[in-house]
Amino acid sequence: MYDVVILTLEESSCGGTCEGSCARPRTQVLHCSDALRAAGARVEAVTAHDDAEVDAVLARLDAPARVDGLTWPDSDSKVRLVVAVAEDSQLRHVVRRMVRRYAPPPSKRPADLAPDRTVPDLPAIGVLPLAPGGLADALGLPAQPADVARALLSGAVRRLDLLRHDGGSVVIDGALLGATDEKGQPVPWRGRVEVDDKILTDGDDPLYACVVAVAGGYAGLDGMAVVSGPDPADGLVDVGVAVPAIRKRFLRPDTFRMEVRRARGRAVSVTPRDEMVPFVEDGVPGELTRKRSWWTERHAWAVYTA
Repeated sequence: MYDVVILTLEESSCGGTCEGSCARPRTQVLHCSDALRAAGARVEAVTAHDDAEVDAVLARLDAPARVDGLTWPDSDSKVRLVVAVAEDSQLRHVVRRMVRRYAPPPSKRPADLAPDRTVPDLPAIGVLPLAPGGLADALGLPAQPADVARALLSGAVRRLDLLRHDGGSVVIDGALLGATDEKGQPVPWRGRVEVDDKILTDGDDPLYACVVAVAGGYAGLDGMAVVSGPDPADGLVDVGVAVPAIRKRFLRPDTFRMEVRRARGRAVSVTPRDEMVPFVEDGVPGELTRKRSWWTERHAWAVYTA
């Protein structure tokens, strides 16, 4: 039978993005623990207050020492991990720590790493939602504690694409670049957006939004589909930009419309022409002040599913 760790993050361990929502014990964790123990699993509930405590949990998923000295996940591990999440940012934080743990430096790239990847297959994660909605709901993952326990013990795994970027983090759902004013109106900004060898805008167009999506949480904006049906396991990143356009009409009032340009590819870069562009990435706000590039890691991370 399996040893199961149910990991809950305190606010400090995920960069202050939990807003206190993960600071209290949750009944979902207790119910999931009970269901796992009833099925014969050995269960430990861990609350991590910082990255060191998260990393200590992830270390239990390590494979035996390799000849090349790399830290590698154990594909035959009898330890299974459940992450109790109130927000997508918490799940992304655990995946980010996995990448930091297992990604080999370029100078030590092993021969058994797939040529289109910079990380090995990351250990599967059981996702225990502490609140409705979010990526787990969008992916159709089990939501009730007993169902999460059954999925974990069944061993059914769904591998998903991951985005890495040169800012040092990862994306499991998507990013929305742009902001609105106090009246809720989009604030135009300018930037160059490239997807592989296709240029969606060279930086001269005013942009109302740019979406970088690996899953579907950021596909729409105010009822408008900025990207269309992103597939979280197709090995591609979906990108869309919303550009305001004015149609000139002779002897009649000009009309305004929103033009959406879309592309799919392996990588995307955004180079802001403005001093700063606000963004939200997997629920975490930030400011883009220089070029950023994202690239896909096909099927790099995984979740337990029914």
